[in-house]
Formats: sequence, structure tokens, C-alpha cells
Amino acid sequence: MAITAASTSPTTGLLTSMGVGSGLDVASLVTSLVNAKKAPQQDQITSQAAETNTLLSGLGQISGALSGLQSAMSSLTDGSAFSARSVTSSDTDVLSASSAGTPVSGSYKIEVTQLAAALKASSGAFATSSTTVGTGTLTLAVGGQSMKLTIDSSNNTLAGIRDAINKSTDNPGVSATIVTGTDGAHLVLSGTRTGAANGFTVSSSGGDGGLAALSYNAAASSGNALSVITAAQDSEYTIDGLAGHSAGNTVAGAIDGLSLSLVTAGTSTLTVANDGSKATSALTNLVSVYNSFVGIYQNLTKYDATTNTAGAMIGDATVNSISSTLQRLVSGTANGGSLADLGITLQVDGTLKLDSGKLATSLADGGKRAADLFGGDDGFAAQINSQLDQWVGSNGAIASRTSSLSQQLKDLSSQQTDLDSRMADLTARYQAQFTALDTLMTKLNSTSSYLTQQFDALTAASKSK
Repeated sequence: MAITAASTSPTTGLLTSMGVGSGLDVASLVTSLVNAKKAPQQDQITSQAAETNTLLSGLGQISGALSGLQSAMSSLTDGSAFSARSVTSSDTDVLSASSAGTPVSGSYKIEVTQLAAALKASSGAFATSSTTVGTGTLTLAVGGQSMKLTIDSSNNTLAGIRDAINKSTDNPGVSATIVTGTDGAHLVLSGTRTGAANGFTVSSSGGDGGLAALSYNAAASSGNALSVITAAQDSEYTIDGLAGHSAGNTVAGAIDGLSLSLVTAGTSTLTVANDGSKATSALTNLVSVYNSFVGIYQNLTKYDATTNTAGAMIGDATVNSISSTLQRLVSGTANGGSLADLGITLQVDGTLKLDSGKLATSLADGGKRAADLFGGDDGFAAQINSQLDQWVGSNGAIASRTSSLSQQLKDLSSQQTDLDSRMADLTARYQAQFTALDTLMTKLNSTSSYLTQQFDALTAASKSK
């Protein structure tokens, strides 16, 4: 919030042309006197406001840099940067896989013998989709769930039954559609979930008996009216010769920390290896963001002897304390080690330097040592984050300082308003005083002119005698 000096203008309409009688430049006199009175106080307010705005700007830069440091710490704090693994499949047409935790490095020969499928079955042919099937109660069940549909004259056609199935709020996992071939219209039912346990059954009761044309139960040896298009089945596979199966083609938990996506029958070898790229990227970013903070700090606190100019926050206790604390933390120890163990060292100019070769060597253990340095209650992550929270948190030092400076600007704004009001009153008072003086001098000038005329007349009369 910037504060600027407000111009003082007359608040009374005394004389539109001051000094016309006396010859005094009343307007200039009033302006000069008011400006002389106002200048010291105005200069103080303007100077304090400029200084406060400069400090607010500097704190904003520091706060932004520290918030960036918080973001850079996120993947180092939760350890995800150090637990990354690369997972490759020798034949992605057969299967692919992704890390779902921290899998152990190694290779796994996987043979997919069967993919999971959902049950799909078709009714016999009906003349059209509007052909009547029958009435009664139609029951569809999947596992332990079922829905009962009342089929009457309002929905007893092939299309009506399709809609009743699809719109039911109790649907246990069956969708219906109509497929029309050369022989007529067929009601095709499909399970919405794969796996042998997710096959559906269809039964009917009551009514005219026509709904029996839709009955199906895989466990029944006879009486099934629906023809199976695709049987409900689990996926089947072996991992290094060990047999396994799943209701779906996405298999989690078969190998610790991996999620398998089965594509087709065949054989593929999965290879799990340490992936230090994420840790390298995270630590490189940390160094870069830290050095960005150092650059901002140094610019705000520098002194240029050539131009005799000082940074906006030179000597500021808050930012100096932040800088010294961060330097102490990054050059210190945590959990029996230091950042230097990872190739990150503090330089004389206050910046960090990353030795990429040493970092790569330190991550060869799968990131375990790096994770140990940053993890735990006493790790670098906890130490640094604790300080960052105290600085840039909602109740942190910077927020408190910013609030205080903002209040100072509000106070200065009030002082500016008061000063402008007082100067407006002073202007009106001076205008009134000088107007009265101008009127008096006008009267005196008029009297002087009259007396001069009388003396001139007397002198002329005396000479004529």
C-alpha cells in the first residue's frame, strides 16, 4: 500500500482574484506558507511508507523462495524420491507392470496362460426388439447380490426387459443390449466384472412363463435358454513356475510392490532395478532452489561501495537469522551422516554444489543411505521442514512480520489523511487572513488617493491666489 502526498487546494471561495486591491500575490503566499508547514511531516510519512513497502517487497521475495524450498523437500520428506524402481517387461504385448510400492530388485519369468473374462450370453432370436417375451418376476444374481424385476404388460418386450435391467438401482453387475442378426433380435447380457465368481444367473417365476426364454445358470446341467458367448473366467499365470490366478487382468500383490497388467497369453520376463533418476532430480532441484534463495538473500542484503547503495534488507535480523540457520542445517549432520555423503557441499559464497558423480555412487545402494539421511524425526527433512514451518507457516515469523508492516502502512495512511485535513484547514485560515489584509490595504489605498487629491486641490487653489 503506497502512500503519496495529497495536493492542498483552497476549500473556501473567498476571492476569485486575490490581491486585486493591494497588489499582494495572496495565492502564492498561502501556498508557500502551507507547503513550508507541511513539508517536514510529509517527508517523514513518505520516507517511512517507502521504507515499509520496500521491506514488504523483500519479505515477499524471501517468503516465495522459502515456499519453493518447501516444495522441493516434498519427495525427499516422504521418501518417494529414494524408493523409485524401474520396471521393464521383455514383451509388453504379453504384460506390463508398474511399481506399486518398493519392489525388490530382480527378474521374474511370467507365463500368462489365460486372461480373465466376464460372462456374456445371448437369448434366442425374436422377431424384433418390440416382440413380447413374457411376464412374471425376472431375477438376476451375481455372487451374493441379486435384483428382482417385475415384468408386466408395460415392459414385457425385448426392449422393455433391456431397459428394466439397465435402469434398475439394484443391478448387481449385469448390462443388457439388443443385437439384431439375420435371424432376428437377441437380448445379450454381459457381466460388468471379470472373473469366474462374477458370472451371473437368470431365473424367472410367475406370470405367463415366457420369461423362461431368458433363464441361465452355469451350474445347471440343463434348462439354460441363454447361449454363452464368453464364459466367466479368472486370469491364470505362473511366476517363476508358481501358479496364480485373479478375477481381473490387473493383478496386485502377486509380487511385492508390483502391479501386473496382463494383455494376452504368452511369456515375458519382468526386470526390477533401482532407479536413481528420481532421487537425482529431487536432490538437484533442492540444490537449485536453495541457491535461488541464497541469490535473493544476497541481493537484498548487499552493499555496493562504488555507488554507496545498500540492499533493501541489509542488516535485517529476520532474514539474517533465516540464512544462517539454513546454512547451519545443510552443513550439519543428520542420522550419523551429512549431505556431503551425497555429494552436496556448502561453498564459501553460501551456495550448495552438487557432485553428480559422487551422488550417483551414493545412490547405488538403491537410495537406502540417502533415505536414511532424510528420513526419521532427526533426518534432514524433519530438521529443514521444522524451520520452514516456523518461517513461512500461517503463524510463522514472516507472516507475523508482514502483518506488522501492513499495520504500519495503515497507520501511515491515517497520518497522511490527518495531515491533509490539517493543511486544508490551515489553507482556509491563511486565505481568510490574507483576504482581510487585502481588503484593509485596499481601503487604505483608497483613503490615500482621496487625501492626495485634496492636497493637490489645495495646492492648486493657493497658487491661483
